[in-house]
Amino acid sequence: MKTYLGKMRGQPVKRARVGWQDAFWSWVGAFTGMAVICWLSAAWLSQQLLIVGSFGATSVLIYAAPESPFAQPSHVLFGSVLSAGIGVACYQLLGATPLSMALAVSLSVLGMQLTHTVHPPGAAAALIAVGGGASVHQLGWWYPLLPIGAGSVVMLVIAILVNNLARHRRYPRYW
Repeated sequence: MKTYLGKMRGQPVKRARVGWQDAFWSWVGAFTGMAVICWLSAAWLSQQLLIVGSFGATSVLIYAAPESPFAQPSHVLFGSVLSAGIGVACYQLLGATPLSMALAVSLSVLGMQLTHTVHPPGAAAALIAVGGGASVHQLGWWYPLLPIGAGSVVMLVIAILVNNLARHRRYPRYW
């Protein structure tokens, strides 16, 4: 029991300071990515849902932590689309129930791990597919493609363009 409880104590960690330049480029990327998605949603796809809450978390990863494995393009795109599809399947089989929500998240985690495409916002996309309400439910099997797939592609293009403007940044690390 002592060993088990000892694991919860954690260990001290020395955190590197984020410089103002890195923070600035993260802000530029996050602002540009969300602005483009919001503009597309309002101006071009006004009848379609394009803004999804999981995109906020994706922004943190691809613009503020672009070196993270979770931020790499294959993880962002395939992890999100796979998870969204799992969420749609759970909703269609079980409705918007607590069991369906739990299955959507847990099965998306399992699916992303098995396909080596873990992207934490993907689990949020799965949860939104079940609990997102009528505007999400009416999209049905389109939800993984539009907004999740299309929005992920837009954000990835902007991440590639913006993150590589700074001399000290490189994105992606791998595809």
